[in-house]
Amino acid sequence: MADSRERRKTGEDEPQGAVGGEDVIDDRIMEQGAVVLRGYVIERVSAENPERRLTPEDLGGRPNELEDHQVKEVVQQLLLIADDLNRNAELQHLISTVQVNCVQDVFFSVAREIFADGINWGRVVSLFHLAYKLIYKALTQNHLEIIKKVISWVLQFIRENVSAWIRQQGGWVSTLLEYANMPVQMYNGTIFYF
Repeated sequence: MADSRERRKTGEDEPQGAVGGEDVIDDRIMEQGAVVLRGYVIERVSAENPERRLTPEDLGGRPNELEDHQVKEVVQQLLLIADDLNRNAELQHLISTVQVNCVQDVFFSVAREIFADGINWGRVVSLFHLAYKLIYKALTQNHLEIIKKVISWVLQFIRENVSAWIRQQGGWVSTLLEYANMPVQMYNGTIFYF
């Protein structure tokens, strides 16, 4: 049996990182999540106020990042789910309690409440919807400095609380596989109630 000196020589005590490359996959999930979030916000703002034009750069992204076909499809799928969220009075009330100039602790408190009973795609969209509402308020109230903060808070929350679940589901594209052929009425009750 090797003692601690022998283990140190062979590297047995050194941290090994994620098994099977999860750390690399999680980085990819976070990158894709950021692009999908920006796409979601841009589409929602455009639908609410067609006069207002946002670009990925306005939200901390890169030009043309939304040109990827799969990203567009994921954003469209999340927007379909979000249409039902707009009719959820409890969620709308929860979101309305958050002020545009809220501190990070308030944002995280509301985000934790959204996920209090577990993680599912409806709740991920609820988090995106919260971000969209805050960003839209910031735009209309000319608090542009808040926008990138909100984006970073969402991404931090996803990294700390949701990315492992997204990885287990197969990544962001799994929303397409899971919900693309399912009528809205079927998944409404199963994923949205908090």
